[in-house]
Amino acid sequence: MRRRHRELVHEGRDGWLFLIGGSNGVLEQYRATLARWWLLRGWRRLIEARRARAQALGIRYLHVIVPEKLSVYDDRTRDLDYDPRRSPARALGRRLIGNPAFVDLLAPLRAARDGPAPLYYRTDTHWTYEGCLLAYRTLMRACGAVPPAGLDARQRYEVTSVRDLGEKLPGRPVETAIHGKIDYDARRVYASPLVEAYEAAGRAIDLHVGAHVRYRNESPEADPRTVVLFGDSYAHFTPIMLTGLVAETFREVHFIWSSSIDWNYVAAVKPDLLLFEIAERFLVRLPDDTFDIARHQAGKGRDEAAPRAKIAVSEGLSTEA
Repeated sequence: MRRRHRELVHEGRDGWLFLIGGSNGVLEQYRATLARWWLLRGWRRLIEARRARAQALGIRYLHVIVPEKLSVYDDRTRDLDYDPRRSPARALGRRLIGNPAFVDLLAPLRAARDGPAPLYYRTDTHWTYEGCLLAYRTLMRACGAVPPAGLDARQRYEVTSVRDLGEKLPGRPVETAIHGKIDYDARRVYASPLVEAYEAAGRAIDLHVGAHVRYRNESPEADPRTVVLFGDSYAHFTPIMLTGLVAETFREVHFIWSSSIDWNYVAAVKPDLLLFEIAERFLVRLPDDTFDIARHQAGKGRDEAAPRAKIAVSEGLSTEA
């Protein structure tokens, strides 16, 4: 495993690619070490503390972990020395049995992995539209919310591109996938100056931590509750992933890209639901929950988003891997 840790991408069966290295040492996280034991213990305590703090504010807290492809599609790897049963998400899930804040995505994703449509891109770290839909429906059941009628019948379209893991290979393989149009009823009613600056410079793909947007859904069928969602690229600030689907469901959705919760912001908004989404590989770092979105944005000037020479960096691998 230590040899593999020095590599970034594992080439599995039938063109399936897997992130195994990077700054988070993905494959190394499947080793049951004392350091990991303490880390997961810290996560369990943090989730319990978050739930209690949210409850004191009259808010329900839900926590979801997006499993790595290694945890879901281990059957697509090729001679890779790791045990998917030692997945950090699985290990943490065992510690959270009976905790109403924890929503397990690993079991339903593994159960559906042999279905007609792949749940993750073959050449990317992220889930496909089908994988995101499955996770969204699982989360909505936990929220007691009903997805909008006709969601499955919405427009689908093909996208062909070189994706984040494919960019790391000499041949730069392309992949064609089916996506769905998400934004029907919800409209973005606020984007922070940071988001607007990056978008105006044509660099939205480069913006990660600190992205802040708000969606409003005036459909009479929308769930009347307000949601604050802290997440990463599997949720995203544009309506292409989980945030967009959640916004199609609830009256108002606030999204902040951060693994650390801004409790002052939560207290000011007073949402009905506080949702937290994190990719499994980011469990390697325990947040301190001292994030301040206003201070973060004040410290990120518009000059930072000014156009400059484009550097070929894959989304999800530069600041996220």
